[in-house]
Formats: sequence, C-alpha cells, structure tokens
Amino acid sequence: MDNFYSVYSGIKYFHLLMIGLSVTFLSVRFALSLGQSAWMDKKLLRIAPHVIDTLLLLSGVILCFMIKQYPFVDTWMTEKLAAVVAYIVLAIAAMKSSRGMLFRIFAFLGAIGWLVFAAKVAYIKQAVFLG
Repeated sequence: MDNFYSVYSGIKYFHLLMIGLSVTFLSVRFALSLGQSAWMDKKLLRIAPHVIDTLLLLSGVILCFMIKQYPFVDTWMTEKLAAVVAYIVLAIAAMKSSRGMLFRIFAFLGAIGWLVFAAKVAYIKQAVFLG
C-alpha cells in the first residue's frame, strides 16, 4: 500500500506541475500575442503547450483510474471535466479569436476563472453545481 501512495503522490505532483506550466505558457503566449510579438513564432512556444497539455490530460486520466473516480459516474469529476473543457475552449478563443482585443481579454480571464473553479472542485472533491 505504501507503494500506491508514493506512485499516486508522484503522479499528483506531476499533474500539478503540468497545470502550472499550462497556465504559465497560456499567460505568456497570450501576453505576447496581444503585443504581436515575433516571439510567438518560436518553435518552443508553438510546440510546448501541446506537449504540456497532453501530459496534463494523461496524468489526469491516470489519477482517475488510481482513485477509481470517473467523469459521468462521480459528479465532482464530471464538474471538473466540464470546467477543464470550458478552460480549453476559452483559452483557444483568447489565442485565436479575431473578434477584437476586448473579447480576447475576457476569454482569457474566463479561462483562468474556469481553471480556478476546476481547482476548487478538485480540492474539495464535491460537486458545486451538480451536487
């Protein structure tokens, strides 16, 4: 059983690291895109977010199986998944929308808001809206 907790802790902290990197890269890329910086063309800034987000989702799926709690079965996990999907959709809108700067800023702030909500649900492991 000690082995389970050490592996679980390692994956959990890796998952948290990927969340931090995902938000950092989104924030940096968003700021650079608002300023129309040439840095946005750098290979690292184009590829790294996809690798980070893939590892983030993969570690999340592994954690679901480890704790035996799944979206569409456990309401808090369903809410967390919905919040993550909202984060992704709004992050894409913030980065790629042609609707204007104000829209993009609100999309970015909305993405961060949904991520904070997902963190709250993950921390309390209880649904807020579906419970």
